[in-house]
Amino acid sequence: MPELSHRRRLLVLAICCMSLLIVSLDNTVLNVALPSMQRELHATTSGLQWTIDAYTLVLASLLMLAGSTADRIGRRRVFTAGLVVFGIGSLLCSLAPNLELLVVFRMVQAVGGSMLNPVAMSIITNTFTDARERARAIGVWGAVVGISMAAGPLVGGLLVESVGWRSIFWVNLPVGLAALLLTLRYVPESRAPRARRPDPVGQLLVIALFGSLTYAIIEAPDVGPGTVLPFAAVAVAALAALLRYEPRRAEPLIDLRFFRSVPFGGATVIAVSAFAALGGFLFLSTLYLQNVRGLDALHAGLWMLPMAAPTFLCAPLSGRLVGSRGPRLPLLVAGCAMTASAVLFAWFEAETSDVTLVVGYVLFGIGFGFVNAPITNTAVSGMPRAQAGVAAAVASTSRQLGQTLGVAVVGALLASEVGSSSYRDTFVSAARPGWWVLVGCGALVLALGAVTSGRWARGTAERTAEQLRSAEVREAAGVPAQAS
Repeated sequence: MPELSHRRRLLVLAICCMSLLIVSLDNTVLNVALPSMQRELHATTSGLQWTIDAYTLVLASLLMLAGSTADRIGRRRVFTAGLVVFGIGSLLCSLAPNLELLVVFRMVQAVGGSMLNPVAMSIITNTFTDARERARAIGVWGAVVGISMAAGPLVGGLLVESVGWRSIFWVNLPVGLAALLLTLRYVPESRAPRARRPDPVGQLLVIALFGSLTYAIIEAPDVGPGTVLPFAAVAVAALAALLRYEPRRAEPLIDLRFFRSVPFGGATVIAVSAFAALGGFLFLSTLYLQNVRGLDALHAGLWMLPMAAPTFLCAPLSGRLVGSRGPRLPLLVAGCAMTASAVLFAWFEAETSDVTLVVGYVLFGIGFGFVNAPITNTAVSGMPRAQAGVAAAVASTSRQLGQTLGVAVVGALLASEVGSSSYRDTFVSAARPGWWVLVGCGALVLALGAVTSGRWARGTAERTAEQLRSAEVREAAGVPAQAS
């Protein structure tokens, strides 16, 4: 890709952030609309889980394929295709006559979304080649998540109350169209110097792993463990097959060599934990504010601002800290804040007091604001630029898998505790096991943030990067990959 002027690089960053905005906004807006959708479509708790997880599950399953495909055939080409498919999926969602078709159309959305975030991050990585400049760009990228969290509940609440829940999908159309036109005009095409071959077996194993695991978790409270046990067995078999099959391929879907880097592996697990906490947090908070406190969608969105605003403010600060001091401090702050927030709800029933509810929201917003930039930066820094799409896709997959599991696990625990009782009567006590899961997620972010950001961990990252670069040179010279 030719060297771009500073102004052009900032424009490319802005265009990529527009794609992140519609994908992130879609999730936060949808959470506010869940109670309205539940009433109109007569959905159960598991039905609500599927409206979220159908999207994040397909997204997680296809992100690595999209990243490697973009590296092979062209990042701008895949990015523009993603914008088109995401827009079509959004339009179909707004027209869905029932819950089943809404879930199907959410999957269509996800196919388009899978071509956006990892590809956009790959474009950013190849546009901002200076390490500090890249860290700042990623900080801006993270701030967009904060914007979506701040704007999503308000925009969603206003639309749901004034027009109806179907209108939340309309927001994606003008933003997506603008991003499409700007991409065609200003984003240069780029691709990896050496094309990676498709890995259909690896892709099918990933879909089998994610799909069967999510189904087993969500449906267990309704159909019992005996019915979902075969799906759990499929998940275990798919994982074992992936670990055995992928290292034997010259160009695997998931390059397990990346995980020789302790910071990269740590960032992957941190992403799963942090976004599981986010998915569970939004799911529980939305249902509590509307179904227990009886707030309408707009006022529920206003109540979630104490969580959204700190995320928006802390994300760029986290990016600057990563650029100047490395990922350690932001990860420690994130782990402490997210753990403290979840403990307030799990141990002290923060929902029952306005003061503790706001404090819990603020703490979670601070923690989530600090966690995104170090995850992304650690995932792509040090990796060969030729594999930027794959490395970014692994990080994005971890986020979506985390959010999928967070909603699945927390929702399943809530459904098993509530049973046939009224939400209003039993929600606080029924939600407590879910909050303890989020305590564990925050504690894992804190522990791994400390362990994976020290000198020893950085040494493994440097050795891994050197091994990957050497392997690329050998493969380019015609030496079989197994020799590396």
